[in-house]
Order: sequence, then C-alpha cells, then structure tokens
Amino acid sequence: MNKQAMTLTDAAADRVRHLMTRREDPAVGLRIGIRTGGCSGMAYQMEFAAERNPLDEIVEDKGVTVLIDGRALMFLVGTEMDYVEDKLQSGFVFNNPNEKGRCGCGESFHV
Repeated sequence: MNKQAMTLTDAAADRVRHLMTRREDPAVGLRIGIRTGGCSGMAYQMEFAAERNPLDEIVEDKGVTVLIDGRALMFLVGTEMDYVEDKLQSGFVFNNPNEKGRCGCGESFHV
C-alpha cells in the first residue's frame, strides 16, 4: 500500500468541502505549494485549482482532492493538514515532519 504524500484531518476536509461549495467558478481541487518568504524562509501557499498540472501530486482524502505542486512535494511529504478554530483565529494548520523550525508568528518555516 502506497502512503499518501499528505493527509487531512476531518476538520480540514470539512472546511475544504465547505469552501469548494461556495465557489462560483469550478475547481478540480485545492492546490498547496510553498513560496519563499516570511522570517523563516518558506511559507505555505493555497489556492483553488481550475485544472491539474502535469507535475501535481494528487491526494484524495476524505472526499477532498488536494493537488500538491510538484516543486513543493519534497517539503510536504508526510504532512497532515488540519483546520483549527479558537476564540481569536481560525485557519489551516500544517503539521509537517520536515520542518526544522518555525517563526514565532507561525506563518513561515524552514527545512
């Protein structure tokens, strides 16, 4: 059995499904990538994907399609995507075993 590059918690899958149903434009899934920036050097990037790119790693988990940008795959293998809500904020959280450190605000990381 092949292990998926990324998994989603129930909360993350529910939130992605909710966001997908609210879109006017069709999307084949949610694309996740990495961009350079932030105080630690790298930041997660998410966008709705209108189409699949040839280098995308396709992850199907809990009824949700996630497309991992091929250039980011080596930084994301083994990551769990969660969605967290508390009194002050809500958002997606990445539990990435490849991270070696994270900035104090939690917006960027390094490997």
